[in-house]
Amino acid sequence: MDAQFLAVEDGRTHGHVIGVGVYDPATAPDGRLTVETVRELVAARIHLLAPLRSKLIEVPFGIDYPYWVEDPAFELDWHIREAPDLQGGDHRDLARLTERIAAQPLDRARPLWQIHVAQGFQDGKVVVLTKLHHAAIDGVSGEQLIATLLDTEQQQSGPSKPFRHTDIPPMPTSAEMLARGVIGSVIHPLRTLRSLPRAVPHLDVVPNVNTLPGTTTAAQMVRRIRRAMSTDTDGAVLRQPGVRAPRTRFNRRIEEGRSVAFTSVSLTAIKEIKSAFGVTVNDVVMAVVSGALRSWLAERDELPDRPMVSTVPISVRAPDDGNNFGNRIGMLYATLPTHLSDPRSRLEFVHAEMDRAKRRHAAVPATLLQDANHLIPPALFGRAARASMALGTQAGMAVGPNLLVSNIPGSPVPLNMAGARLEAQYPVSAIFHNLALNITVLSYLDHMDWGIVGAHDEDTWSLLASIEAEIDRLHAEALSTA
Repeated sequence: MDAQFLAVEDGRTHGHVIGVGVYDPATAPDGRLTVETVRELVAARIHLLAPLRSKLIEVPFGIDYPYWVEDPAFELDWHIREAPDLQGGDHRDLARLTERIAAQPLDRARPLWQIHVAQGFQDGKVVVLTKLHHAAIDGVSGEQLIATLLDTEQQQSGPSKPFRHTDIPPMPTSAEMLARGVIGSVIHPLRTLRSLPRAVPHLDVVPNVNTLPGTTTAAQMVRRIRRAMSTDTDGAVLRQPGVRAPRTRFNRRIEEGRSVAFTSVSLTAIKEIKSAFGVTVNDVVMAVVSGALRSWLAERDELPDRPMVSTVPISVRAPDDGNNFGNRIGMLYATLPTHLSDPRSRLEFVHAEMDRAKRRHAAVPATLLQDANHLIPPALFGRAARASMALGTQAGMAVGPNLLVSNIPGSPVPLNMAGARLEAQYPVSAIFHNLALNITVLSYLDHMDWGIVGAHDEDTWSLLASIEAEIDRLHAEALSTA
């Protein structure tokens, strides 16, 4: 799974994600939050953060996946940088800075992360942009990593240990990596044989793979055979029809640039909507996205006749995964009621659809994405991943989901970086060919921070306005039922 986020990169798609943290330096002991402060903090806690110390090592001839190895030449100064002063700029100015940082790939010769510290945000705030590669973290482990750098008290707490290069073993030689690769190439066929029966019946719900010709037919055929030969109850779920997405402006190839927009909305209002209609917070998020997309696309005369489809990443971490980094995710497909005009009807549809989607996903192995990846030899993995994404953008080919929506629960208590209070944390995630819209939501204290990422020519700010208007509509409906 980690290698998947490396394989899709082609100069236009990038596998990194960014957290845009807004801090109030007035709460820090000296009233400042500087790049030097951040370097000192990371240096004191780097021993707790293995992904920040590790770089990729390629296996000769590509016969195995890359390995993470601790970097003995690790340089904090290179990874933690001063960003241009925002000079009192607002959220749009901050978004432009974020777009420039998001458009640049991370250097694979170094650990795959950067921190950019920008002074001069509106009202004297400081912005810390944390850029991490998805190959190293998923949503849950990313939150764990950020939590390691932040405190729940005004003063720094926790262990402090000076970082020393002498603690890092030497880099493996090419011969050692080749030996590892040979072992991996022997093991890979065994992984494939083990993964084959789990993966093939569900290939039509694997992002990008399901755009390949014949994939859906093969998966359906295997499911029919399994139902005919089995007496268990899984067949009731497996018989449920798959979701079919219409082609939209988001199912296209993307260029290097990004369009970013973000805002904070009241979590209290979201919870009032939830309580009024007997649904979940995530249902409200999905219904808001549905209504916003409907009005936004209708204004452009691009509203599809069929409901749109979102993919929703969900954690499949086992309870004993602990603080392991890397990716433990699955993908849930959900139909969005963009075909319904009434806000309340959309919310009711989403509530029922999310329940159906969860039941569909329950019939799928938790390791499905890993199993599907094991069907491809490592030497062909990158080319296969990029080819499957490109196919979905071509007219006449099957379309994958239209967008990605993710709702991540954040801290309900105040967090601080070196004493500076975190006020907002806008998530800026990744987009890909054939999946050129990402809407991620992160709750924190009494608000929800929304981050929208689209292709470089997308008007994400007007879509954000549609999201805010949809929240207002649903909140008014909720208050009218009280």
